[in-house]
Amino acid sequence: MAGIADFLDSLIGGLDLICFCLAIGGLFWGVLILRPWHQENGYNNELLDKTIALIYKGAFWLAAAQLFKVILKIWLMTALLDKWPFPEFAGTTQFIGGIIRTLLTLVLAGYCYLYLRNHPYSKGHWRTANVVAIPMIVSGAWLVHGAGRFENQFFLMTFTALHQVAAAIWIGSIFQLVNLWILRSEQKIPHTLWPQLLRKFSPYGMVAVAAILASGLPIALQYIDTWNGLVGTGYGNLLTVKFILLSMALGYAWLNRSAVFTYGSMGNDYALTRRVPYYIEAETFVLVTLLFTAASLASQPPAIDIPSLTATWQEVLNTFNPQVPLTQSPTHTDLLAGEAGRVAIVGQVPSVAATEWSNYNHNISGIFLTTMSFFAMLSYVKQLNALKAVNKYLSFTQYWPMGFVLLGIFLFFRSDAETWPLGPIGFWESTFNNGEVLQHRIATLLVFTLGVIELRARLSQNASQSLIYAFPVLSAFGGLMLLTHSHIGFQPKSAFLIQVGHTAMGVFSLILACGRWLELKLDSPGKEIAGFVSVAALFIIGLILMFYREPLY
Repeated sequence: MAGIADFLDSLIGGLDLICFCLAIGGLFWGVLILRPWHQENGYNNELLDKTIALIYKGAFWLAAAQLFKVILKIWLMTALLDKWPFPEFAGTTQFIGGIIRTLLTLVLAGYCYLYLRNHPYSKGHWRTANVVAIPMIVSGAWLVHGAGRFENQFFLMTFTALHQVAAAIWIGSIFQLVNLWILRSEQKIPHTLWPQLLRKFSPYGMVAVAAILASGLPIALQYIDTWNGLVGTGYGNLLTVKFILLSMALGYAWLNRSAVFTYGSMGNDYALTRRVPYYIEAETFVLVTLLFTAASLASQPPAIDIPSLTATWQEVLNTFNPQVPLTQSPTHTDLLAGEAGRVAIVGQVPSVAATEWSNYNHNISGIFLTTMSFFAMLSYVKQLNALKAVNKYLSFTQYWPMGFVLLGIFLFFRSDAETWPLGPIGFWESTFNNGEVLQHRIATLLVFTLGVIELRARLSQNASQSLIYAFPVLSAFGGLMLLTHSHIGFQPKSAFLIQVGHTAMGVFSLILACGRWLELKLDSPGKEIAGFVSVAALFIIGLILMFYREPLY
């Protein structure tokens, strides 16, 4: 039950942050980028209607997400304590802060829907909407890590709120740019608005990123006091992932800014219209994943609080050491025989069979992925002039997505062997009573579906757009699942050493998704480079799995 709640909390937390960015970033976009009260800007009703719709819809969904988080906590406490948690829970900061933030968000959403929507060119209404947003932003400070600290509480709450606002300005503006490009593609706004608004946003984007770093670094230094705390805890690990994702997003932002600069100095809009929109779409993949990672980070105890559960950097590095894959599995009988001792609350006995069963599953999965990704890379390099002579012998490589289908079938039977179809615990009982099993079932279905869809998309001459783009979207979702997998607070060191491999695979899954998306969108030679990077990321995921070793626990 706790695992299910933790998984849902991470997902709802990510949705919460996305909606926050839509609302706050949209208000910033309207006041400082659009400035619709200046009639000479040439905006039409279609642009302003869509812009404001993102703001109030984001705010309404933010209120719903915040309320659901409160309900989730009530449900979890009722299930675990076997009693109604009121009136005690009603006096906690989490309940009071959650309800107040929900109400303040509803006020903001209501104002934007009832007033701003009907007066989109009014400077006064835009400014009032931003003023109405301030109490909601401030109320969120009571729901962060810093609110529960005894030391530097005000400092941590303030800087966390500033960090969230800076992120919302950047990410919310990226969402608005995606909306802008859709409107331009549908010819609902003048084409000149695309380069004009890109150029206006560029300096603000740099300031927002600088504010993210300036507010985030002091927070990190308060929560992590050693290098081992950075590399050897769940909090430090996810913070590292956040930095990697931020670096990826900044890479796309640099490409966008370079295109804007080229357009401004030379008047050449080729990159601005043929590449930048797709870089922004890939950047959106990264930023959405970053928000879900931030939500998972919020459920982690700061590294400074768990020195006894911190792994050394040598232990973390050893997790990725190359070693011979395990190709022989323990019997199902041996596995079940050790389960009672492994899950015992008192007198726990580590199970060698359970560890080897898991290692076998991961290693065989890695062999599947490295083999299929090798053929996938061959399918790209066979297009080189040097390989034209043997091209006809490599035609079979186009069927490489079939490996996903076979892997899905393998995982269906091998994952969670104590549950159906091999174990005594029923399908529905295990799925909805165990968060880890639920995530494994979703992952198995995802892998199988990826194979079927991508095989059809690559082999069909007239594949639909939804079929073609399903693979990168599902791959990004798979990466998100890996980054929110088994992030349980105050986890023992062994569980963290398992988690660190999942987070690494989550990052490469995102690279896989972005590479495939850009392959489908860009022109040559960018599309070929992106496609090869995509399958190379899949190969690295396979290597991580092939060398995977769980600590005995």
